[in-house]
Amino acid sequence: MTQNRIRGVVAVSGWVAFAATLLPGGSPLRWLPVLLFVCLGPGLALLHPQRQGLRPGARLEAFALAAPISLSLASLAATFLFLVEGFSVTAFLVPLAAFSTAVAFLPGLPLPAATRGAVEPEGAGSFRFRKRGPGGGR
Repeated sequence: MTQNRIRGVVAVSGWVAFAATLLPGGSPLRWLPVLLFVCLGPGLALLHPQRQGLRPGARLEAFALAAPISLSLASLAATFLFLVEGFSVTAFLVPLAAFSTAVAFLPGLPLPAATRGAVEPEGAGSFRFRKRGPGGGR
């Protein structure tokens, strides 16, 4: 149930940001949703909808990766629009919102922390505490 809510929020977030552009210029109610969506929306849509949910370590990993992925997609979209001389707020936000909506309903990309958990397997000690072999090699 919680996963469906998260997917719904991520799917709608781009359209909320687009609707916020209709507000008067300079208002925080206009730029804040757009900024949050462009920085986190597409990345969260790609990473967060996991079938089994996310473990605590994986949630942090998903949020840490969401911003660079979102900003990369936004940069690609903006660069393409500038190259074809068609950049506008509408032309920028609508494809990102449509992408986020479509991807939010697909399973998320696999995350290493989601599959291995936060606990090391028993007997897998850290390399710093292993005994060195003869000769004291590295």
